[in-house]
Amino acid sequence: MAYERLKVEVGAVSVVGLSRPEVRNALDALAFREIADCFHRLSEDERVRVVVLRAEGKDFCAGADISWMREAGLLQGEAARKDASLVAGMCLAVAGCRAPVVARVHGSVFGGGLGLLAACDIVVAEASSRMCFSECRLGVAPAVISPFVLPKIGASFALRYYLTSKPFGMDEAVRMGLVHEAVPVAELDARVDAVVADILRNGPGAVAEAKALIRKLASPDLDGQVSRCLDVLVRVRSTAEAQEGLKAFLDGRPASYAASGAQPKG
Repeated sequence: MAYERLKVEVGAVSVVGLSRPEVRNALDALAFREIADCFHRLSEDERVRVVVLRAEGKDFCAGADISWMREAGLLQGEAARKDASLVAGMCLAVAGCRAPVVARVHGSVFGGGLGLLAACDIVVAEASSRMCFSECRLGVAPAVISPFVLPKIGASFALRYYLTSKPFGMDEAVRMGLVHEAVPVAELDARVDAVVADILRNGPGAVAEAKALIRKLASPDLDGQVSRCLDVLVRVRSTAEAQEGLKAFLDGRPASYAASGAQPKG
């Protein structure tokens, strides 16, 4: 598999690496499409028993690419919904992959990167990693990732960290259920390997059935949830507030939300 934003090794244990370290693996339209395509292909390959998701560079993922977000905020109607659906398509492909997906996390993970993690089945992180649901700080809502995040962390933790955009460490990430294990960086690869080895000891058919069953029972109306969240994201992303948040971020200044209003443009 040849991609611009990913490095992929296909085998019984397949490895998918986010490969845009110059922008801290920020996710743009091409990245969303490539991740979705990659996981659809891996899911259809019966040789694949486990997928390890990792990243190059100092951070796992900085979230959505700001340039993509700015351009997306200018879209209207069906074009806006189609663009927003790229995020959902990525998360659906990872969550729906037949093989278990184990995330190996280091550095920082922000915004949409946490949606990607929540779509994974097992998350092992470097103990010094930092995470943040940063969307509200930018004047947008963490909408499309919510059908994947909420089954992991619940409404209480989502309210705490969505509404404040407060960064949190790995002790808290483990406590809320977003991360399963947090280990020193020197032990990270060994712990991921151990998780993979545990999965490989089990019957692949049984593992696939168990994963599908858990996903279905945890989110029986996933498609409906995603559709409703797309409506929210399209509406919020077109507001003056969202434009002010992105502009302030690019300008390196605090956003002036009191003056920006929250009405859709036009």
